[in-house]
Amino acid sequence: MKLRYDRPATDWKRGLPIGNGNVGAVVFGGGGAETWCVTESTYWSGRSERTPSRSNGKADLERMRRLFFEGDYEAGERLAGELLQPEKGNFGTNMPVCDVVLSFGHAEEEEFARELSLDDAIVRASYRCEGVAYERETFASHADGVIVSRLRADRPGSLAFRAELRGRTESFAGQADEGGPSLRFEGQATERVHSDGECGVRGAGVLKIALRGGSARTDDATGALAVSGADEAWLFLAVSTDYGRTGAAWMAEPLLAVERAAAKGYERLKEDHLADYRPLFARVTLELGTSEREELPTNVRIRRLRDDGPERDPSLFALFYQYGRYLTIAGSREDSKLPLHLQGLWNDGEANRMAWSCDYHLDVNTQMNYYPAETGNLADSHKPLLRFVEWLAEAGRAAARDFYGCEGWVAHVFTNAWGFAAPGWHYSWGLNVTGGLWLAAQLIEHYEFGRDETFLRETAYPVLRSAAEFYLDYMTVHPAGGWLVTGPSNSPENSFYPDEAARAEGRSYALSMGPVMDTMLVRELFGFCREASMKLGTDEPFRKRLEEALALLPPLAAGRDGQLREWLEDNLEAQPDHRHLSHLYGLYPGAEITPDRTPELAAAARRTLVNRQRGSGLEDVEFTLALFAAGRARLRDGDEAARHLAYLIGELCFDNLLTFSKPGIAGAETFIFVADGNFGGAAALAEMLVQSHAGEIHLLPALPAAWPAGRFAGLRARGNAEVDAAWADGKLAGARVKAFSRLRTKLRYGDRIVLLDLEPGEAVSLDGELRRTEG
Repeated sequence: MKLRYDRPATDWKRGLPIGNGNVGAVVFGGGGAETWCVTESTYWSGRSERTPSRSNGKADLERMRRLFFEGDYEAGERLAGELLQPEKGNFGTNMPVCDVVLSFGHAEEEEFARELSLDDAIVRASYRCEGVAYERETFASHADGVIVSRLRADRPGSLAFRAELRGRTESFAGQADEGGPSLRFEGQATERVHSDGECGVRGAGVLKIALRGGSARTDDATGALAVSGADEAWLFLAVSTDYGRTGAAWMAEPLLAVERAAAKGYERLKEDHLADYRPLFARVTLELGTSEREELPTNVRIRRLRDDGPERDPSLFALFYQYGRYLTIAGSREDSKLPLHLQGLWNDGEANRMAWSCDYHLDVNTQMNYYPAETGNLADSHKPLLRFVEWLAEAGRAAARDFYGCEGWVAHVFTNAWGFAAPGWHYSWGLNVTGGLWLAAQLIEHYEFGRDETFLRETAYPVLRSAAEFYLDYMTVHPAGGWLVTGPSNSPENSFYPDEAARAEGRSYALSMGPVMDTMLVRELFGFCREASMKLGTDEPFRKRLEEALALLPPLAAGRDGQLREWLEDNLEAQPDHRHLSHLYGLYPGAEITPDRTPELAAAARRTLVNRQRGSGLEDVEFTLALFAAGRARLRDGDEAARHLAYLIGELCFDNLLTFSKPGIAGAETFIFVADGNFGGAAALAEMLVQSHAGEIHLLPALPAAWPAGRFAGLRARGNAEVDAAWADGKLAGARVKAFSRLRTKLRYGDRIVLLDLEPGEAVSLDGELRRTEG
């Protein structure tokens, strides 16, 4: 399975990503030159610092709440801005490390081809120039912690190139050593948009070159290495930083890594890379049909999908899905130091120059990066995020105490490599009191899929119990209905009119008491903690508090236009075509709304999707289309889900199949890569094929007409099970379920339901009627 092209990549947006979970690169170029845009997950500007609060805790919180309860939103928001809106400080951003530039000077290449093999996690380029065939092969080895490349020509002595390093910050300094031969560098992640230009992580790296034939010399004027007369060359790159470390030992690590790699040799490095990567990628196979377009360049397939719709190239959807899994493996491994950020492991240098910052957004983006991990059989790639949540929970205790005077922990709209947990620096988007809880819900997902009781006892329950302590201490009773509500808080980045008069006057507000998304997340949290405490046989008094609080949470309701309410009150939407769908959390990825258990709420959720999708000013960014597709899948509308995926791939992907956000929306200044569309789109596709959130394993719940035949193997279901299925003529042909823990559940296809009762390691095969078969 490959992304393939017949033209050089002229820039980053056409380059192909590789990564080993800590160090990544986007590889682009042609016969004239090749560039690796090198990134490292911990290479952040900024620093750890306490965020001071102007709030006097609960006393000030009650002052604000009184204003909102009285309907004085303007005064309430003004007070929130005064007391709960901190200064920005040295928040920082992830930054590119440097560019490795290899210059060949081949201006008239012929038979050019380049590809990214998803099966091997290797980028390749080949072409002919003046009768000589040239090949390049590059991969990021997790096994050896280096980026490796082989360059060769089929005519002896024909390989010649210049290698140089180009820094991205003023502090970058490189040095060539022809005795190595190697290029060494040091630098610091500094910038002046998100920090003071002085603080940031220090980094160092080495690019070592080994040759068969030929020689290398330094160019004193440019600091480059010039190779000439070689038959073959091997490049080894390693990067290290001082993130979370003291002393100088880290600076010696890159040289040691490249020396070990060179001694090991290219073939063994490649063998170990494939042995490390292939078993992970091969856990899931997916076929959605074939077409004559599979051999076309990927950029041509994207363009034709845009023009012709989803029916003509079903395998492009399978490629997009597996690309999402590839990016998960490349960007996030079990031993990764930090989780995937806004651009995954990669960084085009654009996000960190914008107001966004290349950080961890907690109002959908970071969570969505990991939505495909469990269903896609990559639970080990989920672990960097789960560890990060544990760490953030500790940092969030100070935010809970300083801003609200409450026990437990809280985090808001975003965080960074330093554990920032305070509100953002404008209340309208920054006062999202369930951002950290939304991220922590990934602990629930990991447990539900894996059923690891040790993880539940030692990680998930302690972190989530502490979050529940915060909300029990923080929430208040609404005087109008007696409901237990959060607030003041926002429904991420959206706004409302409290009444027609406000709409007529253009007075919109962001903050209110009890936004629906908050209620959904808190209900899920309290319910999970209650069940976990029972399973673990602990915390009975705390469990009773949770049960009492659950009884006071407001129910979900439809609004005046049949849509699902986004706020507790039936407010008027100030932005009816807004990009965020936070109040549909209960539909996806949550499980509070289902067509069977809550048909009225499912209908309201459908109306919400229809209203957003029909909006004349729809903010059609990448994560929105992924949510459209996933929501439609949960509503079992496969054709609509496929239509939204087709739009995501055809309209919101660069030539390299990476998703982007459009300029002019949410402060984006250009077409900018945002990784959540790749991950969210992959997760949505899996939801079309198998669902397990509603207490049953549901096969092909949202199969579109565009995929009449296909098969998958290795998708994961909650309860610690793997599921395989095949279909033809739009109907299930057969399925297999294998349990890895004791599994008692329903298996469903259409209206047919059978009960499964499997022991660990036991598997059952069934035909299209869900009758057991041999094998």
